[in-house]
Amino acid sequence: MTALLVVLGVVVVLAIIGTLAGRRNRAREAERREHALAPVRRLAFEDVTALGEELQQLDLELAGRRLDEGERADYQRALDAYEAAKTSADAIAAPDDLREVTKVLDDGRYAAACVRARVAGEPLPTRRPPCFFDPRHGLSVTDVAYRPGGGAEREVPACALDAERVAAGADPDVRQVQLGAKRRPYWDAGPAVEPYAAGYFASSMVMNAVFAGLLISAMSPGLDGMDGGMDGGFDGGGGGYDGGDGGGFDAGGFDGGGFDGGGFDGGF
Repeated sequence: MTALLVVLGVVVVLAIIGTLAGRRNRAREAERREHALAPVRRLAFEDVTALGEELQQLDLELAGRRLDEGERADYQRALDAYEAAKTSADAIAAPDDLREVTKVLDDGRYAAACVRARVAGEPLPTRRPPCFFDPRHGLSVTDVAYRPGGGAEREVPACALDAERVAAGADPDVRQVQLGAKRRPYWDAGPAVEPYAAGYFASSMVMNAVFAGLLISAMSPGLDGMDGGMDGGFDGGGGGYDGGDGGGFDAGGFDGGGFDGGGFDGGF
């Protein structure tokens, strides 16, 4: 009987040890995943913040103006896209979720461009992919020849300012990402970039013509590569984000810099 009790006691102790070890492993895995997702979320909120600031500026431009039906519809589309992007960014649980955020942001920027065109009495802008050098620059206006990373020359979409820079032989305003002690263009930033780029460029030839080759060399499978490579946080290049407060962004309670679309009364 004593021997049986000893055996049972050992079994119970081993079971407890196994349970505690399993909990610790699951906790470490959850912590690792959250650590790996942190830069992905920062990247998303950074872009949401940029659209919020653009809509704030548009709100000021439209102050006191009564919008017609088309202008009002496009303006509402831009506001809805901003809100949807905020919601999607808050819900990011895996790197691929970033794709939906950037896709909606691209829709919002196009809607805002349509508002400006309508107000100015100009034709609606052609739906083009965003600027390759930094999607926050908005719609591209032309394609330019560029050698990303010193590789093969490719035709990439560019905003007006970056097109001028490239034509003049100057460096375009490339979005930079901080990887440890180094800064790299966003397209060479590892696994988080593929869904980020896919949301912006999936509907164009850019993903196949430009990003496919670049991302294959930059990516490593799973979250491990991102955890090891993106530990240093993001530097938003021209946007001024350096891993600090993001210009008013707090990952725990993002409000897009205070923009809620409520300040504009032009026809609503």
